Amino acid sequence: MKKIGFIVKKANPEAIELGVELARYVRDRGIESYADADVAAKTDFVMPADRETLSGKMDALVVLGGDGTMLYASRLVGGRRIPILGVNMGGLGFLTAVKMDEAKSNLDKMIRGRYEVEERMMLNIKIIRDKRKFAEYRVLNDAVIKGRKTRLVRMETRVDQKYMTTYRADGLIIATPTGSTAYALSAGGPILYPTLHSILLVPISPFNLSKRPIVLPESVELEVKILVDNMEIELTLDGQVDMPMSTGDVVLIKRAEESVWFVKSDEKSYFDVLRERLLWGR
Repeated sequence: MKKIGFIVKKANPEAIELGVELARYVRDRGIESYADADVAAKTDFVMPADRETLSGKMDALVVLGGDGTMLYASRLVGGRRIPILGVNMGGLGFLTAVKMDEAKSNLDKMIRGRYEVEERMMLNIKIIRDKRKFAEYRVLNDAVIKGRKTRLVRMETRVDQKYMTTYRADGLIIATPTGSTAYALSAGGPILYPTLHSILLVPISPFNLSKRPIVLPESVELEVKILVDNMEIELTLDGQVDMPMSTGDVVLIKRAEESVWFVKSDEKSYFDVLRERLLWGR
């Protein structure tokens, strides 16, 4: 490896401190380190980089923060096969399995090429308004359609253009297996192993209790049409991007052609992470 980019949660002083320490470790091994201008300015050896440089010119990324920072990094790479090493900075995170005291050893293995990556599928989200494409995004965790008020949202849902059902609910979560441990889990959805290729639908507080979560194959295309206009409705992408929706808007969801590649932790399995985060066995 010749270039490693650091994406740091700047609101966390510990993340900045550890980022500088790891960047120094990288420099001492003859590898260039890059970060955004605010972090780079705290050293005389980390080079400043814009989003384009971090996403397209790095051999690997090291992310120091929580799941939100990992979601940002996943969208940043834009589907390029760049290994991402996530370091958890103390929060409840399912995407950042490596602890602070494990960061240097995992980074060293990555530099020496003694690491494995696992593929995480993404979803392509397309918004159709007035029969034309209005916007398009990729998400790693989920897309959530939800009303801002307490009234139910009505959403006509089709799978591969075949009518499935019309949800009357507080909202609807469309998640990847990676996102099954995020909002979908709190809404009663199942936990899916993160490297599976499938799409999860979870209604939020449905009016009809028979409307249960459903897991669909990765090959399908979902179509969700908004049927009401008496309330404010938003589409939220990975919990970070919000878009107002209107009556007649259609959300098309299918598996994205691009994936994200996470560096696996040698110290723990996915089930170790689940036991730790969900307090299993206590």
